[in-house]
Amino acid sequence: MTLDDPWAERIVVGVDGSEHAERAAHWAAQEARLHGRGLTLAYAILPPVTSAAFGPSLPVAMGAIDAIRESAEHELARVASAVDYPDVRTVVMMSSSSGLMLEASQTAAMVVVGSRGLGGFRDLLLGSTGTQVATYAMSPCVVVRGLAEPGARRIAVGVDGSPGSEPALAFAFDEASRHGWTLVAVHAWEIPSYDFLVLPDPYQPFPPAEINGEEVRLVAEALAGFTSTYPDVHVEQRVVRGPTVPSILAAAKDAAMLVVGTRGRGLMMGAVLGSTSHGLLHHAQIPVAVISGKQQSEA
Repeated sequence: MTLDDPWAERIVVGVDGSEHAERAAHWAAQEARLHGRGLTLAYAILPPVTSAAFGPSLPVAMGAIDAIRESAEHELARVASAVDYPDVRTVVMMSSSSGLMLEASQTAAMVVVGSRGLGGFRDLLLGSTGTQVATYAMSPCVVVRGLAEPGARRIAVGVDGSPGSEPALAFAFDEASRHGWTLVAVHAWEIPSYDFLVLPDPYQPFPPAEINGEEVRLVAEALAGFTSTYPDVHVEQRVVRGPTVPSILAAAKDAAMLVVGTRGRGLMMGAVLGSTSHGLLHHAQIPVAVISGKQQSEA
């Protein structure tokens, strides 16, 4: 770690005093051990906002900022002690939580966040920081909403044949190889409803069995290069006719991790985070890795 870049090639986890963040820190420490990387605990602080009722905002006392920083440093020291990792460093920065993690993602090996922090909307399944970081992170981003059952030995990855799924497959194969997990490649497909709007009679130009064969071939082609690179990884292919999010969640219910790309073959091609990734982040009960592939494409 350098003074100019405290994140380079490290696993960076956001800490904010919440139980979700501490869970994420413990998960990140396990990954750091496995990858042989340093672990950085990062805490974002913002000065309290004060304003007069009918005038300019009031200046923030320097003592207040110092007190916030001291509290953040105390929390980081506590979490660092709890994770018990030999190469752990702490960083406190004046920033928003999402801004800090997105900055770190530019050079970090991985960024990790809890599903919710100490924001006001405690009933949300996924907080604003987790959503923003997963959407825009340059590095792989893991959102830890819950932990897998002890003994889970599989990693599930969504496959749709799009360029966006290739970095997700690369990440999933690497994790499977390091952990000794079985990789479950899940591909869900449906007959588009517009086929029946255009052709309202019972005739189907592409019988479902024929479509399924094409989908199986698509998955096999997507996996081919990775299976030769990672011969140690046992792969299970699951091609399912049905809605994508429920199908992937069902396949991943006893997995240790779920991996998706930021955007697949959906209709909203302008969206940064596709509907499938968004849905999985909000409903998966295990760590979800969202892989954009931006670092590789801009390297």
